[in-house]
Amino acid sequence: MRPASPVPTLSPRPRLSDFFQGVGVLGRAFRLIFRSRRLLLLSSLCAALTAVALVALAVLLYRYAPGLLESVWARPESWYGRAAWSVALILGALVAWVVGANVVPPLLLTPLQDPLSEATEAECAQADAVLSPASFLRSMTTGLLHTLARMALLFLGLAVLLPLNLVPGVGSLAFTVLASVWTMLWMAAEHLAAPMTRHLYPFAQVRRMLRERRALCLGFGAGVYLLLWVPILNTFFLPVAVVGGTLLYRGLREAGDLPPPPDALGPANPSSGGRPEAK
Repeated sequence: MRPASPVPTLSPRPRLSDFFQGVGVLGRAFRLIFRSRRLLLLSSLCAALTAVALVALAVLLYRYAPGLLESVWARPESWYGRAAWSVALILGALVAWVVGANVVPPLLLTPLQDPLSEATEAECAQADAVLSPASFLRSMTTGLLHTLARMALLFLGLAVLLPLNLVPGVGSLAFTVLASVWTMLWMAAEHLAAPMTRHLYPFAQVRRMLRERRALCLGFGAGVYLLLWVPILNTFFLPVAVVGGTLLYRGLREAGDLPPPPDALGPANPSSGGRPEAK
């Protein structure tokens, strides 16, 4: 008997409880990875490379973060000033580590992300085949442009929030909280966009899902964010996020929130006025 589909069944209308369903997508992703030999192999390779990247980031921050902070804020002489400086250092380093973890490993593992997403759809028996090499090239080009746009958006949001650190007292705490929420939303966009880009959806569709399914996407992004703080499991954060984002994409397709992907539409039919033929 074939196991139940790992694709989440989403409510037809957005609701606040979708947040917990978004977090639960990660559990579905973990179960699917350990159920599939191919996904487990790809995920293990991703985890090994991610572990190296995360350790390297931690070492670099440990060595250079204090000096970077001192270059903009000299270490105070008073005990309360040093306490505030230390809090700013810790909070800033934590945010920098999360941002680095979401930039460095994905760049290193770019060649493995599409195979992971494709294998996930194959396990769900719901893969949409790319029609031609031209579609594959369009997908690669679109994916690169979207990745650059998403990374620029991440850093732009953090740059807007950065001056909060100059506010005495609660400034650093406010920056950490708001930067974390921004990063969660960005994580949701990043990993939902991966399978959508592969199927040639425009980035406007990703933004629409973030807007219309805010609680669901925020829950998914929060789950990935929290996974980064769990020792050992955090090395699996990228493959779990890729698999989870693909499952979320399939769930949105089944719920009717997304139209059929552009790469699943046939060539224009002259008798239908140039409109794509329905499959």
